[in-house]
Amino acid sequence: MAVSNQNKSIPAEDESKYDRRNRELRAFDETNAGVKGLVDAGIDKVPSIFNCTEFGFNGYLNATPDGPGFDIPIIDLDGIQTDPARRSEIIRQVQDASEGWGFFQVINHGIPSSVLEETIDGIRQFHEQDTGVKKRFYTRDLRSKVIYMSNFDLYEAPAANWRDTFVCGVVPNPPDPEELPGVCRWDIIREYSMQMKSLGITLFELISEALGLKRGYLKELVEDEERILLVGHYYPPCPEPELTLGSTSHQDDDFLTILLQDQIGGLQVLHQNHWVDVVPDRGGLIVNVGDLLQLISNDKFISVQHRVLAKREGPRISVACFFKLQYPKGDAPRHLGPIQELISEGNPPVYRHINVKEYFDHFYGKGLDGNPALTPFRL
Repeated sequence: MAVSNQNKSIPAEDESKYDRRNRELRAFDETNAGVKGLVDAGIDKVPSIFNCTEFGFNGYLNATPDGPGFDIPIIDLDGIQTDPARRSEIIRQVQDASEGWGFFQVINHGIPSSVLEETIDGIRQFHEQDTGVKKRFYTRDLRSKVIYMSNFDLYEAPAANWRDTFVCGVVPNPPDPEELPGVCRWDIIREYSMQMKSLGITLFELISEALGLKRGYLKELVEDEERILLVGHYYPPCPEPELTLGSTSHQDDDFLTILLQDQIGGLQVLHQNHWVDVVPDRGGLIVNVGDLLQLISNDKFISVQHRVLAKREGPRISVACFFKLQYPKGDAPRHLGPIQELISEGNPPVYRHINVKEYFDHFYGKGLDGNPALTPFRL
């Protein structure tokens, strides 16, 4: 006899272990208090559901080597709208970073530091408010406008991550002010979202030109079905950081991600088989290529593995804006494949045209298991 977890088959000899794990997952989930609830309760050991050492977690091995070439690129956006020569140089930098790293950091992006700081503070206040108040927003229904949860893939991933999450859809249907938690000020959420959307447009233009396309190509491709999610992660201090991760190695299921992080650190990017620390830069924003951009660019721009280490100090706060496609509804499929203008006899398509729902179902069905989600869609 074997039992099944989503698409995973569980051997009969592991069934009792699987059942025990599922009971532990449900018990944790039903507290509605997240990882912070465990820390507040005073635990000094990492519960087994968070222990990822048996699933290939290599801890702090393959750390950043000494020497040049292992710092993520920093791109200064100053002058981008006023100096054509400067803009051409920035486009070249975006191309190099997207091809070689899949990650870069932008500075002088025009977003006031006060907006960044108030956004971080708002996410912190949400997670640190009274648990009884916070519980009202706890849900696993990803269609909700406002979500509080711990681990979207709690029941699918090999091990749970040491983090809690606040999610708010800001495009195309932002929540009404009264739908937001009181500590998450609507004026800050709205201002930050508007700033992120504007920066996202600028980045899509740069990426389009870096691909040799007209400036508005990607914006026109996604604008009718664009979905922007604001995701505020809270990584509590961990008593045994060598046993778990704040976020398992993964690639993002979107076109582009813009990340704001505090000064704690812990984000790492896999580059040339080394885990490279993304050192926080006050005022800087991290940008990374997602799977859908890798797909449509036909592997010219790469979506790379990244993770977040658990740490004894904390909490760590990060706020990500994911530029995605809306999840397809009804019977009308949304197909996506390599951009035709990028395909030639010498550069044939690497991927088949896919139904976006098929990709999302695969991504969420497997959870953050460290395996690339695009692999099944290669030709």
